[in-house]
Amino acid sequence: MKKIIFTLSILFIINCGGEKQNKKGFEYKRIQQIEKKNNSITKSSIKIDLNNKGIGPIKSFNFNDNIDNKLVEKGSAIFKQKCTACHMPDKKLIGPSMKGIYERRSPEWVLNMILNPIQMIKEDPIAIDLLKKYNGIIMLNQNITEEEAIALSEYFRSF
Repeated sequence: MKKIIFTLSILFIINCGGEKQNKKGFEYKRIQQIEKKNNSITKSSIKIDLNNKGIGPIKSFNFNDNIDNKLVEKGSAIFKQKCTACHMPDKKLIGPSMKGIYERRSPEWVLNMILNPIQMIKEDPIAIDLLKKYNGIIMLNQNITEEEAIALSEYFRSF
């Protein structure tokens, strides 16, 4: 009888000790997953930079005080024709949302990204970060003129 009680006691101790080790391993794995998740959030966040003017033909650009509704209409038509495959005005799609773009980027940067996307994603640090964030999906050159780019910019400003 003493042997049975002794054996059961040892089995009980072994089982309890094993559960504690599994729990610690589980806790450790859970902490690692949380750390990885937090690190990926940090890596994928793109900084706001209103001073970066981008790379391209636009060196300086200032909006008029009032929104030009004719340009907005023209920009809206261009956007629907050339941009909606990847962008939505108010939410992320394949590319970023255009709503609030001028709270994140300078007008020159936006215009240069529209006019010169290939060079921008090769050389501009923000465009490179955006390329990484959006899984390497490049913004194609849509052969938009400066006049059309300004209309698009005015449309973005109207949101």
